[in-house]
Amino acid sequence: MTIKVFPSVLKGEIEAPASKSSMQRALAAALLRKGETVIHNPGTSNDDQAALENIQRLGAIVNSEQVAGDGLQVAEKKILRVASNGIKPVSNILDCGESGLGIRMFTPIAALSSEELTITGSGSLRSRPMDFFDEIFPQLGISIKSDSGKLPMVIKGPLHPRNIEVDGSLSSQFLTGLLMAFSAAGAKDVTITVRDLKSKPYIDLTLKVLKDFGWTVINNDHKTFYFPGNNELQKDSLHYQVEGDWSGAAFLLVAGAIGGDIAVTGLDPFSTQADKAVLLAMQSAGVIMSIMSNKIEVKKSRLKAFHFDATECPDLFPPLVALASVCEGKTVISGASRLTHKESNRALTLQEEFGKLGVQIDLQDDLMIIEGVKTLKQASTHSRHDHRIAMACAVAALRADGPVIIEEAEAINKSYPDFYEDIRSLGAEIQ
Repeated sequence: MTIKVFPSVLKGEIEAPASKSSMQRALAAALLRKGETVIHNPGTSNDDQAALENIQRLGAIVNSEQVAGDGLQVAEKKILRVASNGIKPVSNILDCGESGLGIRMFTPIAALSSEELTITGSGSLRSRPMDFFDEIFPQLGISIKSDSGKLPMVIKGPLHPRNIEVDGSLSSQFLTGLLMAFSAAGAKDVTITVRDLKSKPYIDLTLKVLKDFGWTVINNDHKTFYFPGNNELQKDSLHYQVEGDWSGAAFLLVAGAIGGDIAVTGLDPFSTQADKAVLLAMQSAGVIMSIMSNKIEVKKSRLKAFHFDATECPDLFPPLVALASVCEGKTVISGASRLTHKESNRALTLQEEFGKLGVQIDLQDDLMIIEGVKTLKQASTHSRHDHRIAMACAVAALRADGPVIIEEAEAINKSYPDFYEDIRSLGAEIQ
């Protein structure tokens, strides 16, 4: 799909999409918890759908219902009822689509089964390194065969929780899977030690979900995670509210800062989501904002260059590059080394695609340096099949001197299928 985004002025109020980070973790926890879980505000992204299909392949029964809304803006809302009796595979293949979290989280969870299972995915996921499974799984009694550390993988459990040490420098997502699998396996007096953990806020989100579902893990400064055992899980129905997504909302908030006065609802300012840090970057850039308990108002502002460390929140690079592109001066964002193994090599992709829009981006070791311009150039860009690149180009187009074309624009379906419709509802002209 090819779309054309025209320079536009935004105005209005929009609800943040459901967090796929929260949604996928909730689905995994609902699978592992024996009984019924009711999930409110479920996400609809491709990654969410892949997770939903995988918990059913692993034995969960899922039903969707429409229930009464708040009676004001929403007449009906959707909920999911997940019934589970633990890991009871009904298929020997798990397909995680293009979800990095999905593959790294569900593989340890699937390894709770004693059946031989094939784990696969599609797109860029098939070229991402997965050799940490080859290193750790044999220590937990799991046999594994992979394609030199790449997909597909064939595993056979069951997983036996043991004291292990893992490298957290590439991704925190594998640790999320281990924390969930160890909890469900009834780990007692066991410790996971982690070296050089990145994206700590995502682990905080995992620990919060585990706590909400009744499991206890003791976090010692993100260096060791201790399982005391003796968890008392609820037997009645458990209700879980999926959070609004700070990752997707970051694009909406930046759109307001460069394109008009808007309000974004459904975001928790006290969330453990890493990308909540977008507020700090926007404040540094001089964005005029009003932060309330369930609403953030953003006004089009005169923007100045800023310095920001995105090491713990690398998904913020695309929206922050869009923001920096219209700031006065040179913005410096650190943490660029975290961008290599994403849907695209995001550092190079941002440099090339925003270069088409007249923005110079220099890469120096771990730094990304963006030189802002008054007005971006109209151009033809390409998503590189990366959802965040597509959204970043669309937001930047609001301040271009003419229409910006985005090829393979459907990449947004991975995380935020309604993105174009949402910014259109705020006044963006899109063909």
